[in-house]
Amino acid sequence: MENIIQFFETIPASTRSIYLVSGFVFFLIVEMGIPHFRFEYNKLKHILLNLFFTLTTLVINFAGASLILLAADYNKANSTGILNIFMVPLWLKIILGILLLDFVGAWLVHWIEHKVKWLWKFHLIHHTDPYIDVSSGLRHHPGESVIRLLFTALAVLVTGAPFGVVMIYQTLSAFFAHLTHANIIVPTIIDKTFATIIVTPYFHKIHHHYIQPHTDSNYGNIFSIWDHLLRTTTSVKKIDEITYGIDTHMAPEENSNIKNLLMIPFQKYRAPVGSKFSD
Repeated sequence: MENIIQFFETIPASTRSIYLVSGFVFFLIVEMGIPHFRFEYNKLKHILLNLFFTLTTLVINFAGASLILLAADYNKANSTGILNIFMVPLWLKIILGILLLDFVGAWLVHWIEHKVKWLWKFHLIHHTDPYIDVSSGLRHHPGESVIRLLFTALAVLVTGAPFGVVMIYQTLSAFFAHLTHANIIVPTIIDKTFATIIVTPYFHKIHHHYIQPHTDSNYGNIFSIWDHLLRTTTSVKKIDEITYGIDTHMAPEENSNIKNLLMIPFQKYRAPVGSKFSD
């Protein structure tokens, strides 16, 4: 276990990039072979659009890695954070660290983004995608990427997770971003079985249904248990009933134009059907 932690503590950025690209390419090939939805769209153009936002996310995350390292070093030097309160075996610390990082650094910030109007306007870009596929996983506005980075650093401080555990978590998080957005066929019985614990492709795709209450549900990143425990799950009778996007931005000139997508957080708020915000 210590060797695994040490490996992830010292993993070069280039190696992490290889993992990220490999996961993307793998699911890209799979969804081309067994797509669930047969979209009528220019796949290359769609991928290039989403890669722009993926690259901005990666740049922000790499630039902010020092902030996460600083938080981990602070916990190490001061024995702060939940995981440092009790003496537990390393294997358990890894599991608990990943679970807690997933809750604070992913589920919680995601839920808050859906509850606070100005944060929702940044997160909205992720929901405007009308063709959810593997390239949609890291389609985040640069402003949202900064917000999520800050919550990740907060999660490290709160949990007391060692830097190596944080790197394991982020590697898993990137893998699940690809997996859960990939446009692939999954046997229903397998998806439902695993969805009781982890986020599966069908479980997450409901979150991308274009209307409420589906949009405000199934917030999970790696583990679906947070949604089950906090009762934020919803479902559809048939996964084929899903229509991707968000009802306020269904026009191609709004959801497929980089300039407009970047400006959405600064535009007048539009209330979707069933909105919890006032204008």
